[in-house]
Amino acid sequence: MKYAFIKSQRKYHALTPLCLVLNVSTSGYYDWLDRPPSTTERSKQRLLTKIRCFHHASRQTYGSPRIHKDLLAVDECVSVNRVARLMRAENIQSKMAKRFVITTYSKNTLAPAPDRLKRAFRTAAPNRAWVSDTTFIRTRQGWLYLAMMLDLYSRQIIGWAMSERNNAKLVIDALQMALARRAIEKPIIVHSDQGSTYASNDYQCLLKQNGLLPSMSRKGECYDNAVAESFFGTL
Repeated sequence: MKYAFIKSQRKYHALTPLCLVLNVSTSGYYDWLDRPPSTTERSKQRLLTKIRCFHHASRQTYGSPRIHKDLLAVDECVSVNRVARLMRAENIQSKMAKRFVITTYSKNTLAPAPDRLKRAFRTAAPNRAWVSDTTFIRTRQGWLYLAMMLDLYSRQIIGWAMSERNNAKLVIDALQMALARRAIEKPIIVHSDQGSTYASNDYQCLLKQNGLLPSMSRKGECYDNAVAESFFGTL
Protein backbone atom coordinates (compact mmCIF):
# COMPACT_ATOMS: atom_id res chain seq x y z
CA MET A 1 0.00 0.00 0.00
CA LYS A 2 2.85 2.40 0.80
CA TYR A 3 4.51 1.82 -2.56
CA ALA A 4 1.21 2.24 -4.38
CA PHE A 5 0.67 5.55 -2.60
CA ILE A 6 4.17 6.70 -3.55
CA LYS A 7 3.51 5.83 -7.18
CA SER A 8 0.27 7.82 -7.18
CA GLN A 9 2.05 10.86 -5.69
CA ARG A 10 5.19 10.86 -7.86
CA LYS A 11 3.79 13.53 -10.19
CA TYR A 12 3.33 15.86 -7.22
CA HIS A 13 6.39 15.12 -5.02
CA ALA A 14 9.96 13.94 -5.35
CA LEU A 15 10.65 10.26 -4.61
CA THR A 16 13.15 10.69 -1.76
CA PRO A 17 10.92 12.83 0.52
CA LEU A 18 8.02 10.43 -0.07
CA CYS A 19 10.14 7.43 0.93
CA LEU A 20 11.43 9.26 4.02
CA VAL A 21 7.93 10.18 5.18
CA LEU A 22 6.69 6.60 4.76
CA ASN A 23 9.89 5.08 6.20
CA VAL A 24 10.73 2.94 3.14
CA SER A 25 13.82 2.82 0.94
CA THR A 26 14.00 4.04 -2.63
CA SER A 27 15.56 0.69 -3.62
CA GLY A 28 12.59 -1.12 -2.11
CA TYR A 29 10.26 1.09 -4.13
CA TYR A 30 12.11 0.28 -7.39
CA ASP A 31 12.06 -3.44 -6.52
CA TRP A 32 8.31 -3.17 -6.06
CA LEU A 33 7.94 -1.48 -9.45
CA ASP A 34 9.79 -4.34 -11.15
CA ARG A 35 7.58 -7.03 -9.63
CA PRO A 36 4.83 -8.45 -11.86
CA PRO A 37 1.33 -7.47 -10.72
CA SER A 38 -0.35 -9.86 -8.31
CA THR A 39 -3.36 -11.96 -9.22
CA THR A 40 -5.57 -9.60 -7.22
CA GLU A 41 -4.19 -6.56 -9.01
CA ARG A 42 -4.66 -8.18 -12.43
CA SER A 43 -8.25 -9.06 -11.54
CA LYS A 44 -8.87 -5.49 -10.38
CA GLN A 45 -7.46 -3.96 -13.56
CA ARG A 46 -9.45 -6.33 -15.77
CA LEU A 47 -12.62 -5.39 -13.90
CA LEU A 48 -11.83 -1.68 -14.14
CA THR A 49 -11.37 -2.00 -17.89
CA LYS A 50 -14.87 -3.44 -18.24
CA ILE A 51 -16.32 -0.83 -15.89
CA ARG A 52 -14.79 1.98 -17.94
CA CYS A 53 -16.11 0.43 -21.17
CA PHE A 54 -19.68 0.18 -19.87
CA HIS A 55 -19.48 3.66 -18.35
CA HIS A 56 -18.24 5.11 -21.63
CA ALA A 57 -20.91 3.23 -23.62
CA SER A 58 -23.59 4.82 -21.42
CA ARG A 59 -22.19 8.27 -22.23
CA GLN A 60 -21.03 8.46 -18.60
CA THR A 61 -24.61 8.29 -17.28
CA TYR A 62 -24.49 4.88 -15.53
CA GLY A 63 -23.78 4.58 -11.80
CA SER A 64 -22.59 1.47 -9.98
CA PRO A 65 -26.00 -0.37 -9.89
CA ARG A 66 -26.42 -0.30 -13.67
CA ILE A 67 -22.74 -0.99 -14.33
CA HIS A 68 -23.08 -3.98 -11.98
CA LYS A 69 -26.02 -5.32 -14.02
CA ASP A 70 -23.97 -5.00 -17.22
CA LEU A 71 -21.09 -6.91 -15.62
CA LEU A 72 -23.42 -9.71 -14.51
CA ALA A 73 -24.77 -9.87 -18.07
CA VAL A 74 -21.27 -10.75 -19.33
CA ASP A 75 -20.82 -13.39 -16.61
CA GLU A 76 -18.60 -11.24 -14.40
CA CYS A 77 -19.06 -12.49 -10.83
CA VAL A 78 -18.70 -9.37 -8.70
CA SER A 79 -20.72 -7.64 -5.97
CA VAL A 80 -22.31 -4.26 -6.46
CA ASN A 81 -20.39 -3.00 -3.41
CA ARG A 82 -17.05 -3.84 -5.04
CA VAL A 83 -18.10 -2.11 -8.24
CA ALA A 84 -19.06 0.96 -6.22
CA ARG A 85 -15.72 0.94 -4.37
CA LEU A 86 -13.70 0.66 -7.57
CA MET A 87 -15.68 3.39 -9.30
CA ARG A 88 -15.30 5.67 -6.28
CA ALA A 89 -11.54 5.03 -6.05
CA GLU A 90 -11.10 5.76 -9.77
CA ASN A 91 -13.50 8.74 -9.71
CA ILE A 92 -15.82 7.10 -12.25
CA GLN A 93 -19.11 8.90 -11.67
CA SER A 94 -22.52 9.21 -13.25
CA LYS A 95 -22.73 12.55 -15.01
CA MET A 96 -26.42 12.54 -15.81
CA ALA A 97 -27.65 16.12 -15.73
CA LYS A 98 -31.07 16.31 -14.15
CA ARG A 99 -32.84 19.34 -15.50
CA PHE A 100 -36.22 20.69 -14.51
CA VAL A 101 -37.91 22.42 -17.40
CA ILE A 102 -41.39 23.88 -17.32
CA THR A 103 -43.37 22.61 -20.31
CA THR A 104 -46.85 23.72 -19.22
CA TYR A 105 -47.61 27.43 -19.37
CA SER A 106 -51.23 27.76 -18.27
CA LYS A 107 -51.27 31.27 -16.78
CA ASN A 108 -52.88 32.74 -19.90
CA THR A 109 -55.39 29.93 -20.44
CA LEU A 110 -58.52 31.79 -19.34
CA ALA A 111 -61.19 29.37 -20.61
CA PRO A 112 -59.83 25.79 -20.52
CA ALA A 113 -61.84 22.98 -22.04
CA PRO A 114 -63.79 20.78 -19.60
CA ASP A 115 -62.34 17.50 -18.39
CA ARG A 116 -64.27 15.13 -20.63
CA LEU A 117 -61.93 12.20 -19.97
CA LYS A 118 -62.41 12.17 -16.18
CA ARG A 119 -59.52 9.71 -15.69
CA ALA A 120 -61.26 7.01 -17.78
CA PHE A 121 -57.95 5.61 -19.01
CA ARG A 122 -59.37 2.44 -20.59
CA THR A 123 -61.51 2.41 -23.73
CA ALA A 124 -63.40 -0.40 -25.45
CA ALA A 125 -62.13 0.38 -28.95
CA PRO A 126 -59.52 2.46 -30.79
CA ASN A 127 -60.11 6.13 -31.54
CA ARG A 128 -62.37 6.79 -28.56
CA ALA A 129 -59.89 8.87 -26.57
CA TRP A 130 -56.41 10.22 -27.27
CA VAL A 131 -54.13 11.88 -24.73
CA SER A 132 -51.35 14.33 -25.49
CA ASP A 133 -48.50 15.88 -23.57
CA THR A 134 -45.16 17.60 -24.04
CA THR A 135 -41.81 16.96 -22.40
CA PHE A 136 -38.17 18.01 -22.69
CA ILE A 137 -35.65 15.27 -23.45
CA ARG A 138 -31.95 14.89 -24.11
CA THR A 139 -30.93 13.73 -27.59
CA ARG A 140 -27.67 13.38 -29.49
CA GLN A 141 -28.46 16.75 -31.07
CA GLY A 142 -29.05 18.45 -27.70
CA TRP A 143 -32.16 19.12 -25.60
CA LEU A 144 -35.43 19.12 -27.55
CA TYR A 145 -39.14 19.37 -26.83
CA LEU A 146 -41.23 16.30 -27.66
CA ALA A 147 -45.01 16.33 -28.12
CA MET A 148 -46.89 13.08 -28.55
CA MET A 149 -50.43 11.79 -29.13
CA LEU A 150 -51.38 8.41 -27.57
CA ASP A 151 -54.44 6.24 -28.20
CA LEU A 152 -55.73 5.02 -24.84
CA TYR A 153 -57.04 1.76 -26.29
CA SER A 154 -53.71 0.34 -27.47
CA ARG A 155 -51.33 2.78 -25.67
CA GLN A 156 -49.78 3.28 -29.11
CA ILE A 157 -48.11 6.58 -29.99
CA ILE A 158 -50.03 7.64 -33.08
CA GLY A 159 -48.51 11.09 -33.50
CA TRP A 160 -45.39 12.89 -32.36
CA ALA A 161 -43.21 15.90 -33.13
CA MET A 162 -39.91 17.35 -31.91
CA SER A 163 -38.62 20.90 -31.92
CA GLU A 164 -36.25 23.28 -30.20
CA ARG A 165 -39.29 25.41 -29.36
CA ASN A 166 -42.31 24.57 -27.23
CA ASN A 167 -44.98 26.31 -29.26
CA ALA A 168 -48.37 25.67 -30.84
CA LYS A 169 -46.77 24.30 -34.01
CA LEU A 170 -45.17 21.50 -32.00
CA VAL A 171 -48.46 20.12 -30.66
CA ILE A 172 -50.24 20.79 -33.97
CA ASP A 173 -47.63 18.72 -35.82
CA ALA A 174 -48.17 15.82 -33.40
CA LEU A 175 -51.95 16.06 -33.84
CA GLN A 176 -51.69 16.23 -37.63
CA MET A 177 -49.59 13.07 -37.69
CA ALA A 178 -52.26 11.29 -35.63
CA LEU A 179 -55.00 12.53 -37.97
CA ALA A 180 -53.07 11.32 -41.01
CA ARG A 181 -52.65 7.86 -39.51
CA ARG A 182 -56.17 7.33 -38.18
CA ALA A 183 -59.56 7.42 -39.91
CA ILE A 184 -62.06 9.25 -37.72
CA GLU A 185 -65.59 7.87 -37.71
CA LYS A 186 -66.89 9.15 -34.36
CA PRO A 187 -66.00 12.18 -32.25
CA ILE A 188 -62.80 11.49 -30.32
CA ILE A 189 -61.89 12.99 -26.96
CA VAL A 190 -58.44 14.58 -27.21
CA HIS A 191 -57.13 15.19 -23.70
CA SER A 192 -54.23 17.42 -22.65
CA ASP A 193 -53.17 19.77 -19.87
CA GLN A 194 -54.12 23.46 -19.82
CA GLY A 195 -50.87 24.59 -21.45
CA SER A 196 -50.98 27.63 -23.70
CA THR A 197 -49.94 25.53 -26.71
CA TYR A 198 -53.02 23.31 -26.33
CA ALA A 199 -55.24 26.30 -25.60
CA SER A 200 -53.98 28.18 -28.65
CA ASN A 201 -56.54 29.23 -31.27
CA ASP A 202 -54.79 27.28 -34.08
CA TYR A 203 -54.76 24.02 -32.11
CA GLN A 204 -58.37 24.37 -30.97
CA CYS A 205 -59.47 25.18 -34.52
CA LEU A 206 -57.76 22.05 -35.83
CA LEU A 207 -59.64 19.98 -33.24
CA LYS A 208 -62.95 21.55 -34.24
CA GLN A 209 -62.33 21.14 -37.99
CA ASN A 210 -61.82 17.41 -37.51
CA GLY A 211 -64.72 16.79 -35.15
CA LEU A 212 -62.47 16.20 -32.12
CA LEU A 213 -63.63 16.97 -28.59
CA PRO A 214 -61.12 18.98 -26.55
CA SER A 215 -60.56 17.90 -22.96
CA MET A 216 -58.16 19.38 -20.39
CA SER A 217 -56.88 18.31 -17.00
CA ARG A 218 -57.81 20.39 -14.01
CA LYS A 219 -55.09 22.82 -12.96
CA GLY A 220 -52.54 21.17 -10.67
CA GLU A 221 -54.03 17.68 -11.15
CA CYS A 222 -51.25 15.76 -12.92
CA TYR A 223 -53.12 12.47 -12.41
CA ASP A 224 -55.81 13.66 -14.84
CA ASN A 225 -53.27 12.93 -17.59
CA ALA A 226 -51.50 10.05 -15.83
CA VAL A 227 -51.10 7.81 -18.89
CA ALA A 228 -49.13 10.48 -20.77
CA GLU A 229 -47.03 11.18 -17.67
CA SER A 230 -46.36 7.47 -17.27
CA PHE A 231 -45.24 7.13 -20.89
CA PHE A 232 -42.76 9.97 -20.52
CA GLY A 233 -41.48 8.40 -17.31
CA THR A 234 -40.75 5.17 -19.21
CA LEU A 235 -39.24 7.06 -22.14
